[in-house]
Amino acid sequence: MTRRAVSPVAVACAVLVSLCLWLIATAPVAVAHGDGLRAEITGHAFGRVQMTVTWADDGDAVDEPLAATVNAVSADGATALGPWRLVREPGDARRYVTGEALPPGRWKVTVDIGHPALGKAQGDLTVSPGTPASPSTSAGPGPAASADPSPAVSPVPSPAAAEETKPQAQGAGWVVPVGVVAGVGVVLGAAAVWVRRRRG
Repeated sequence: MTRRAVSPVAVACAVLVSLCLWLIATAPVAVAHGDGLRAEITGHAFGRVQMTVTWADDGDAVDEPLAATVNAVSADGATALGPWRLVREPGDARRYVTGEALPPGRWKVTVDIGHPALGKAQGDLTVSPGTPASPSTSAGPGPAASADPSPAVSPVPSPAAAEETKPQAQGAGWVVPVGVVAGVGVVLGAAAVWVRRRRG
């Protein structure tokens, strides 16, 4: 029985076919959308940075969790805020917003996205004076902390309270006269008994 030699070309073809099948089976889903993200800053809502994020090739929404950071620098460069996270806006899978808000002023905003693909966006935003900022940028005691008037109540009793205490004070003062009367009665009784004995 003779053995037939396997051709090296056939072996190479088999390896290439197997490699191609493996690559097709394990290719990431992102390949269908492209290898990059398109990010665009669209404005702000009461200081909260708003933007859209889609796949660069087909404009589809990003289904995977987005890993992104938002940083802002004031126009004069004196103040830097961030990094902040982006959260998806309800009702639109392409729109994102920051949880924190920019204070009033002019800001240069930079967004860097690292997952599920790379993306970057920059833009200038102006927040008008009077726009409410997020609690994280305007810390301080709330109205409820100063609404309780109890600390302002004086501990000095009012005139009405003083009037209410007068009957108690008068009642306490009558204790001494009653005691004196009782003592005099005892003395008089003892004297009467002594007089009767003397007469008897």
